[in-house]
Amino acid sequence: MSEEGKARRIPIVPESERPPNQKFSVSYMNMDADPFQDFNEFCSGKWISENPIPDDKSRWGATEELVERNIFILCKIAEECAFSDNNDRIKRMVGNFYTSAMDTERIEMLRFKPIEKIMSRIDSITETDKIIELIADLHSLGVKGAFTPFSMADEKNSSIYGFYIYQGGLSLPNRDYYLLDSFSSLRDLYLSHIGKMFSLYGYGERESEQNSKTVMEMEKRIAEISRRPEDLRDPERNYNRLPLRDIEDKFKNLNLQIYFKKIGLPESDYVVSGQPEFLSGIDRLLQTFTLEQWKTYFKWQVLHFSAPYLHSDVEKENFDFFRRKLLGQKEQEKRWKTAVKVIDNCIGEALGKLYVESEFGEDSKRMMAEMVDDLMEVFTDRLKNIEWMSSETRQKALEKFRKFRAKIGYPSKFLDYSGLVIESDDYFGNVTRSNSFEFRRQVSRSNRPVDHELWEMTPPTVNAYFNPTGNEIVFPAGILQPPFFDPRMDAPVNYGATGGTIAHEITHGFDDQGRRYDEKGNIKDWWSESDEKAFNSKAKDVITLYDSFEVLPGFHVNGKLTLGENIADIGGVSIAFEALKRRLKKNPEMQRRIDGFTPEQRFFIGWAQSWRSSVRDESLKWLVTSDPHSPEKIRAQVPAMVHEEFEVHFSEFSKLKSTNFKKIRIW
Repeated sequence: MSEEGKARRIPIVPESERPPNQKFSVSYMNMDADPFQDFNEFCSGKWISENPIPDDKSRWGATEELVERNIFILCKIAEECAFSDNNDRIKRMVGNFYTSAMDTERIEMLRFKPIEKIMSRIDSITETDKIIELIADLHSLGVKGAFTPFSMADEKNSSIYGFYIYQGGLSLPNRDYYLLDSFSSLRDLYLSHIGKMFSLYGYGERESEQNSKTVMEMEKRIAEISRRPEDLRDPERNYNRLPLRDIEDKFKNLNLQIYFKKIGLPESDYVVSGQPEFLSGIDRLLQTFTLEQWKTYFKWQVLHFSAPYLHSDVEKENFDFFRRKLLGQKEQEKRWKTAVKVIDNCIGEALGKLYVESEFGEDSKRMMAEMVDDLMEVFTDRLKNIEWMSSETRQKALEKFRKFRAKIGYPSKFLDYSGLVIESDDYFGNVTRSNSFEFRRQVSRSNRPVDHELWEMTPPTVNAYFNPTGNEIVFPAGILQPPFFDPRMDAPVNYGATGGTIAHEITHGFDDQGRRYDEKGNIKDWWSESDEKAFNSKAKDVITLYDSFEVLPGFHVNGKLTLGENIADIGGVSIAFEALKRRLKKNPEMQRRIDGFTPEQRFFIGWAQSWRSSVRDESLKWLVTSDPHSPEKIRAQVPAMVHEEFEVHFSEFSKLKSTNFKKIRIW
């Protein structure tokens, strides 16, 4: 496309769209609120009242503000790549992808043409035995269906990659949406949405209605054989080796050997099934439903997958159900924001490499490393002195933590996208080719040595994670910015907002899931029976506490589903606070009030403000039924209010004698 053509079809995003920089501020506080009653309101109430959720968002808070800032920066990088004459392959890929996404004139012209070959592929199936080959083809494009394949470090041999098969095949968030009465009205809307999508594709009214009923019935049956979200949190139960020599006898209809051959799985003795009973259920459903019903189901999966990348009629219908009705979002995001997110999802390390070169300062990386060292020192001392743990288990815990490592900013090497073709006039093709590239990368590495330098998040991501098989925490550059990390801010605020998050990820190595992995990252029973009993007793207190929070009528926080994150939040605040106290002891000049608050108070306020947020009711329902994290309001206040020193430091602002929260500390 010529420069003139690009300028006509790809509007430049004006500088006025740049979001303002965010920061910690006492101006966000509602000093009329009682911190012992609602610490979240006390710390962020004024901000919440003055910052309604934008119409193009289902939730809005500190995280989303920073995401918006990063998206604008990434957009400017993508624009520069699109309008520059690049010899650099990475820049050319990013520029071509952005051009293809923003060229709505061409996308409107193509309509359903990008998916015609896939739909014809489905129509060509004449025997049920051939369904597995179709599934392999669809999976390689990124289309969901029947089950979910991926590779990651083998959890019982973490030196190599294992090939995993998990439950999948649902379009709604999880099984509860198909089975609980509380979602019955949403199911009616979903049924109507499926019919509208088939109608848009060209089916008649009667056939579209029948297709929607078929899809709903099949997905409901798949939901019935799926585990609940909270039951997917047991690493041991989710690890089931399936010897390849026995797999055909175990699942007679699935023809998994054909699937593995079709996708090019390297020679191996076994694959890992997360939920073998689910595969058995799919095996039965292949005989329960007719070939034509399965073809209808897969056509729906293609329509659902492709909708965000096709013409506006389909894109808007997809938004109307999956964002507006399901999550409460009132308006679609601007095209350039969606385009940047798709590029980050598809070739994120290419875009991320350019982001790091443009935005990330080494000073932030150095300061983060210093804070990590402080927090690791505290956690080491905790492990050495924890009262409820026996000396034998303690030594194994210390051995695990000695081998723990932190990654900050960006990977030491980026993915090599050689062989991936990104065209300036093929948006849907760019998405599917990127998906195929990633699928082949994951399949081909199975049964081969793990590359410990690769990351699971792209550098611009506003998030962090703990990797249990690598025994490591990872902090992308995207989150190392205000309001989460601010080199200009005083240490107490940074220890609350950032230190609490770092310690949160550290604690994940010893939460109800992470503690099951040994120093090599393998699932192994290394706890004594008495220590496990003591840990579970404390964990039960956490479950009971979080179960008690009703966030909407009839919708409670699921203490079991959110247990790991809640343990990490409570542990993160406790560890980071102790690290701050040690820093204050070494630097007594820091022991002064700023904006009227002590260092200890600014620590807890910094933690709470990092979670300041509002969320629409529809999205909140999704969060409490699907997300292993508690809602932000709960995260802002509970880990602070259960801390043993919280009441001492905030009594001057409260008319109450106590918070009525039981003090909880596991680590």
